[in-house]
Amino acid sequence: MSVDNEIVNQSGNLPFSKILETRVSRRKVLSGSLALAASSFFAPSILASSAAQAATGSSKPLKSTLINFKPVAVADGSGPWPTISEDYQWHALLPWGEPLQPDGPMFSWPPTAANQQQQVGIGHDGMTFFPIQGASESEANSHGLLAINHEFGRNTHVLGKANPESKGDVLTSQYAHGVSIIEIMKEGETWQRVKSDKNRRIHVNTPVTFSGPVAGHPLLKTPAGNAPAGTVNNCANGQTPWGTYLTCEENFNGYFGATGEWKATSAQARYGFSDKGFKYGWEKFDPRFDLSNAAHFNEENRFGWIVEIDPNDPKSVPVKRTALGRIKHEGVALVVARSGHVVAYMGDDQRFDYIYKYVSAGDWQQMTKVGKSPLDEGRLYVAKFNDDGNGEWLELTIKNPVLAKHFNDQAEVLTYARLAADHLGATPMDRPEWTTVAPNGDVYCTLTNNSKRKDANVANPLAPNADGHIIKWRDSGNRLGTQFTWDIFLIAQDTHGTEHSFSDPDGIWADPDGRLFIQTDGGQKDGLNNQMLVADTTTGELRRLFTGVTGDEVTGITTTPDRRTLFINTQHPGNGDPAKTNFPAKPDGKTIPRDATIVITRKDGGIVGS
Repeated sequence: MSVDNEIVNQSGNLPFSKILETRVSRRKVLSGSLALAASSFFAPSILASSAAQAATGSSKPLKSTLINFKPVAVADGSGPWPTISEDYQWHALLPWGEPLQPDGPMFSWPPTAANQQQQVGIGHDGMTFFPIQGASESEANSHGLLAINHEFGRNTHVLGKANPESKGDVLTSQYAHGVSIIEIMKEGETWQRVKSDKNRRIHVNTPVTFSGPVAGHPLLKTPAGNAPAGTVNNCANGQTPWGTYLTCEENFNGYFGATGEWKATSAQARYGFSDKGFKYGWEKFDPRFDLSNAAHFNEENRFGWIVEIDPNDPKSVPVKRTALGRIKHEGVALVVARSGHVVAYMGDDQRFDYIYKYVSAGDWQQMTKVGKSPLDEGRLYVAKFNDDGNGEWLELTIKNPVLAKHFNDQAEVLTYARLAADHLGATPMDRPEWTTVAPNGDVYCTLTNNSKRKDANVANPLAPNADGHIIKWRDSGNRLGTQFTWDIFLIAQDTHGTEHSFSDPDGIWADPDGRLFIQTDGGQKDGLNNQMLVADTTTGELRRLFTGVTGDEVTGITTTPDRRTLFINTQHPGNGDPAKTNFPAKPDGKTIPRDATIVITRKDGGIVGS
């Protein structure tokens, strides 16, 4: 997740911290401790587990039957090389610059555009493992396709200089972004890339198409008449029950800039566009990304969507599914309701932005049988959290008179979903990121941080929210209802100074047994690198499984079907500085660090996380 520190939500909607404060004031506080105050009403949660220990006078954690590995100690969780529980082992796979095919161009730094187009991208983030088609049960756990997002790569890391000096430099940067589809196979104790006609790159210049309510709308057409192309800032991900990959466009605004006179419209400002962007400089050599180029007006509306990719068909064209709305999509957790409807939960990763939910129009199997995509027809909602622990899903529809005053049609509502959510009074959150659905039906969302809150007070541990927290909720009506109940699962600031220390929760995944894998992206406390922890959602036990390297982010998570192999990523190790780390090469102080996938297994062959 690349960082965008701007605040673009000026709606004035009631912030989540005020809702939380009101709820705190209505409950009995067990002690003066913030942790215990929170645990007195945020049960069941990790903090509730702490409160139970305090009440009984016990210093021992509640015993977990799900988590039995020896955790990485705080003292061991720093430095230029990863650390893992002594019950586990790891190896690196598919680093940035690895050729797509065994006979492809080998990595050299800085890469050329021609080579980067044939190599694994940078900024490894969300990913999914797809067992190879037609595989037996055993083969499905040792042979498959790995779809990997490539979120971002700074110019200094990719190009070796701060600014591009030619169209070739811009192409190199563009080819480093996007998605990689790579066939991998377990050979002995390690996994390897294998030669395959399915190995391919989807990048900023790959042809794409649009579907759903916004497809064909004037908002997606440019005066230049150029065909839609590309996907960028691919952060987290999702997968469908019909076997496709969903990649999410997050901070897409940062790749646009202006070479001439330009002033942001209110809609552009709400999405964070500026004349400098994130200083990639693409606008200097690629007119598509020049906001001041009238011929490419509306190009920015072509980004900010969820993109569906068929990993098994290298000739398929990626599809941007507009019914899911245009926001800074961090990821999408997609589940099937008892009714057969597809339900998707999404976070919009910016300070004071919102949590969304999408429900397909019907049973996904029935829809696909008649040639309809469940991601093209459905309802999009935004969350409003009430101070009594209940909440509402507010539908973003032109049929609502409130929205009909501001938008001409449903396509506008979806293209400017943030603005529509503002008008409906959705609850501004502290950077909603990944979502996941637990086996008991609870939905979890990481809220990374928000140090810009100004309404802090003693009774409100989340204002300012420098370290983040994790919220959970459960929908009514077997996921199809518009009501939900919510609770706080964990407040990160209350873990500091303990062996459970962490901050800035980002990646999250609930496994089928009730373990919650939590990954971090931000300045960790107590000297730690970014990390991955495992929580038992029933007992509240929390243990550190893995720590990354200096300056990196630990992100991305997927497993083989038997859950005995776990894949995660280290993103921007050392922030690209070889003086900080040379990962995955052994330390020498010179070799450029490279983003990579990490393959994790238990030494005894057990389920990862146990």
